[in-house]
Formats: sequence, structure tokens, C-alpha cells
Amino acid sequence: MVGFSCLLGQYWLINGLLDLMDHETWEKASMVSLETPICDFGWKAVDFSLMGVDGQTYSLENVRGPNGTLVMFICNHCPYVKAILDRLVRDMAELQGKGIGVIAVMSNDPTDYPEDSAENMKTVAAANGFTFPYVIDPTQATAWAYGAVCTPDFFGFDKNLGLQYRGRLDASGKTPGPSDARRELFEAMSQVAETGHGPAQQTPSMGCSIKWIEDQE
Repeated sequence: MVGFSCLLGQYWLINGLLDLMDHETWEKASMVSLETPICDFGWKAVDFSLMGVDGQTYSLENVRGPNGTLVMFICNHCPYVKAILDRLVRDMAELQGKGIGVIAVMSNDPTDYPEDSAENMKTVAAANGFTFPYVIDPTQATAWAYGAVCTPDFFGFDKNLGLQYRGRLDASGKTPGPSDARRELFEAMSQVAETGHGPAQQTPSMGCSIKWIEDQE
């Protein structure tokens, strides 16, 4: 009975603390940082049909490159994405020049994160000079199909759409890494373009958890 009373007291204490938390504090608490799983070499890319901020619909075949394809899950509000955005745009443009197709997918539920709205996606793409499609995944079916866990989450495929890279862009976290940080994703996908194989050693990407639609969690 004493044990039950202690548990009941803890329950009401926790609920009281949650009631006292303002929206901003709760939002920060919910921004869980996650790491991506290790690369499942050879896993096949899944097709999709998603609307871009430019009004066009994109499929895997639309964006597939002759030497490989990079599907990345990003968003507008995540500090991990913001910290690498300029480097991301630079590296994607150079990889496209090497025959790598690129697409960015935004799968977050924008209900509690209005910064991730479709209108703000247009603003981010234009302001940062995206050279690749930025598409919205409104049902989150594509995120589920790929097993995406966080933003950013990178899936680098060879020309036959076999997975070869599931690592990070570079050593950046919530703040940008050193200016001379090794360009890990760029080097890996350049290797994929040249040889068809990604590096054996890969460092997982880290970012904010995907904001899942409540009834899909």
C-alpha cells in the first residue's frame, strides 16, 4: 500500500510539473535528438510521388541521377538543419555536377511547428538557392517507407538505387562545425558516383526527431 501511495504521489507530481510548463518549454523538451541507424548496404530505394514547392510532382524516377541518387529528409525549424544549410546547398550542387540526383523531403507534421509549413518551405528554398526539389510528405508515407528518423537524415544510393550511404554531412551539430571539417557526405557520394560503392566506415547523422502525425505514432 505504501508503494502504491508513493507511485500515486509521483504521478500527480509529474502531471503538476507538466501543467506548469509553458508551450515554449514543452516544445524544447519534445525536440529529441536522434541518430540514424547504420547503413543497410544494398537496400533498395522506395518510389514516391510528392509535390514540390515549385508546384511540380516528383517521383524517384524524376530525380534519379545517372551515377546515383540522394534522398534527404530535412525541415525548416530544426537547428541541426539550419547549422549545415549553406554547406548542404554547396555540396548538393557539386554532387549534381557529378551525376548524382538530389531531392529533399519535408515529412514533419507542421501542426505544432508552423515554421515547417509549405509556404515557409518555399521561402527557405528560394532564400538558400536550392538547386534540387524540396517536396512535402503530407501523409508521412515516404518517411515511414524509408525509415527516416530525424532531420537531417541522408540516404545515398548508387546508380541501381542500392543504398550506399546513411551517414552525416559533416561534423556539425546544432552549430556549424569547423570551416575545414571533412565533407563526409560529399566524399562518400563522390565515391559512389565513381565506383558504385560507399565507404565502409560511416558516422551516423544526428538531428531532431521526425514530428510524426499523432495518430501514426
